[in-house]
Amino acid sequence: MQINLIKDLQENSYPGRGIVIGKTQDGTHAAIAYFIMGRSENSRNRVFVTEGDEMKTQAFDPAKLVDPSLIIYYPIRVHGNQTIVTNGDQTDTVAEFLKQGKTFEDALCTREFEPDAPNYTPRISGIVTVENGDMSYKMSILKSAYNDGSSCQRFFFEYSQPINGQGHFIHTYRCDGNPIPSFEGEPDQVEIPNDLDTFTETIWNNLNQDNKVSLFTRFIDLKTGEIQTRIVNKNK
Repeated sequence: MQINLIKDLQENSYPGRGIVIGKTQDGTHAAIAYFIMGRSENSRNRVFVTEGDEMKTQAFDPAKLVDPSLIIYYPIRVHGNQTIVTNGDQTDTVAEFLKQGKTFEDALCTREFEPDAPNYTPRISGIVTVENGDMSYKMSILKSAYNDGSSCQRFFFEYSQPINGQGHFIHTYRCDGNPIPSFEGEPDQVEIPNDLDTFTETIWNNLNQDNKVSLFTRFIDLKTGEIQTRIVNKNK
């Protein structure tokens, strides 16, 4: 069942980190979005910065950076015709495994949820492959089985024949809380527009005003491989 992305975002004050992947309505572009939110000063003290075709997080005010281990990383890595998007340093793990001829799944089977008790934040990941004028994508979530850190559950979702105008949205948290409950179920099926700015504004304008931090969006032309990127940072 397709869920309205605007409503999905508006009704959740704290989805945490989120990934949207899909195909535009006209079938010409792959669409990718990644956003971060934060409740603590350390989490909110971030911006997205491009580095070539890739993207990294960095401290907005380096003097206020407390613990970089789980908040400074490359959410976007590019390997040939594949774009990797994740909410942590597992982006690098996936990239290294691809270089060795291994798979997205191989890489993530070596990783687990974040060691940030009592939340045990899930690691969410996606990979987009553009080939022969079309695309496919996969998504994953690694989460604590019993919310106690004792066991990791790994879920993988493959979309080998994306439908024009449709995509999927996965996020780390089901809603706000203390501890914060992890995302459950399959990625939400959402609508993907034709225009990158519309896509960007739809997500950014409907994220919780207090908790949103940064947003990255990208369209990839399925025929030419040309990319268009947008970044929105609350800290300016």
